[in-house]
Amino acid sequence: MFSDRFSRALQRVLLAGLLLLTAGFDAQAQAMNPSTAVIPSSVVTAQNHVHGLLMSSGAGDAPFIIVDASDQRLYLFERNQLKFEFPVSTSAVGVGSAEGSNRTPLGLHRIAEKFGDGEPIGMIFKARQPTGKLAAIQTKPIKGDGDDVTTRIMWLQGMQPGVNEGKGVDSHARYIYIHGTPEEGLIGRPESHGCIRMNNTQVIELFNQVPVGTLVDIIK
Repeated sequence: MFSDRFSRALQRVLLAGLLLLTAGFDAQAQAMNPSTAVIPSSVVTAQNHVHGLLMSSGAGDAPFIIVDASDQRLYLFERNQLKFEFPVSTSAVGVGSAEGSNRTPLGLHRIAEKFGDGEPIGMIFKARQPTGKLAAIQTKPIKGDGDDVTTRIMWLQGMQPGVNEGKGVDSHARYIYIHGTPEEGLIGRPESHGCIRMNNTQVIELFNQVPVGTLVDIIK
């Protein structure tokens, strides 16, 4: 009888583990194939605007990115269809374009330059150059001692004079990047010094999908 009870208990444990594993695979599949995702109306408005710009330039099939600072999400569209959705961290002190503000700038940008192709996960960059040192990736919601830029860099250039381009508000001159971070446990809430932080694996995925020149609209 004891053996039967033990066998039934073991079966329940194995079944519970299988259900958790299946749920994990389902969640991963949804992240990689977000065809059923509900896109916020503010993101849809930005999507239509950016796609309209691309259509008018004859590049309607080009990928583009919408970053929503209000829900800390990044959306990658290709051929005007949502391809990926990733959590991010924008500035801990909110949005804004002023030089020295440490805020995340709003408005239309483009990826001006990309750095880090082929570097290992966790590579620390200084002045966009790999240092040869790997960061200790923290998956718990704990702040580190600095603001290391890791794994990949996509350097943004503002495209709206007086808003995110030009003297005192220039995103490129402010070194606004999309980049990996050692503080992965803080992704999903505003914690950066102005840049757009991503999970290191996901920033590689994004980096590989978007060429230099890709439009990036940051909204709130």
